[in-house]
Amino acid sequence: MLITVENLAKEYKSYQRGNSFGEAVKSLFVRKPLYIQALKGISFKIAEGELVGFLGPNGAGKSTTLKILTGILYPSSGKVDIMGYTPWRDRKSYVAKIGAVFGQKSQLLWDIPPIDAFYLNKAIYAIPEREFKRTMDQMVELLGLGDLIRKPTRQLSLGERMKCEFIMAMLHKPEIVFLDEPTIGLDVIAKDRIREFILEMNKTGVTFILTTHDLSDIEHLAQRVIVVNHGEIVFDNSITTLRRHLGEKKIIAVSTVHPLPDLALPGINITNRISPFQAELELDLTVFELNKFIALVNKTSTIRDLSVREPQIEDVIKVLYQLR
Repeated sequence: MLITVENLAKEYKSYQRGNSFGEAVKSLFVRKPLYIQALKGISFKIAEGELVGFLGPNGAGKSTTLKILTGILYPSSGKVDIMGYTPWRDRKSYVAKIGAVFGQKSQLLWDIPPIDAFYLNKAIYAIPEREFKRTMDQMVELLGLGDLIRKPTRQLSLGERMKCEFIMAMLHKPEIVFLDEPTIGLDVIAKDRIREFILEMNKTGVTFILTTHDLSDIEHLAQRVIVVNHGEIVFDNSITTLRRHLGEKKIIAVSTVHPLPDLALPGINITNRISPFQAELELDLTVFELNKFIALVNKTSTIRDLSVREPQIEDVIKVLYQLR
């Protein structure tokens, strides 16, 4: 396995302070410690070439995990082995093998063109000239940047800057790339281009770990999803299994020629009664078959239009976020 995490735990220590002036003065001499468990012994493995979505609500332990995996934080206990390195102990040699893109934190320099920042990374990572030029040209072409890399960073749009961030993170050909909200604030076209780039790089064997609150990124990119909440892993499986987490359900929108029949039946949950002739509902296929539902409606009301889709991934994630 490329990444092995075993019983990883992280505990933060802080001190309780009172609200009154007297309690604040007292806390200067006697402080009551508070211990917060950000991670409670999580374990998982990631193979080479995987593209994993790492999700969780704010305060779930997601960022703490990523900071430990990138070598920024020391854990309280547990073991992490990434490519034979322990991130916080072998930080200097380890960081040469990884890349990171943070949607809210730039690696570019505001007043100079991205190409100058690329050459700075070339020097930092000691990339040979020929290899650097070949990699840069390939990525510039994939992302459709052209001569934009020669304009000052401050003159670029957000989408153009994010594309340059990806080149910065991948010029030294890392084996693992950590992505934190990589498409935040981008328009649809820029998002699609960056998603295509990630998938293209993943095909070459690069392993990606993606954290985001934009679940459309997960749907377009992730092959596997790990959901952490309250410092524990509450789900670790494929994106297909994630969709089935709530059972075999379909979302149906139906409109009819005549008023709809009474649909208050087991397995049918009406979510929106738009009019006597239109409704949106959730159908549990383990209780009420789709063909049986169509026959029921068509028998008395005559279906004018009907659409069937999978439940939104957001609905499944909301349920998982409520688990301890």
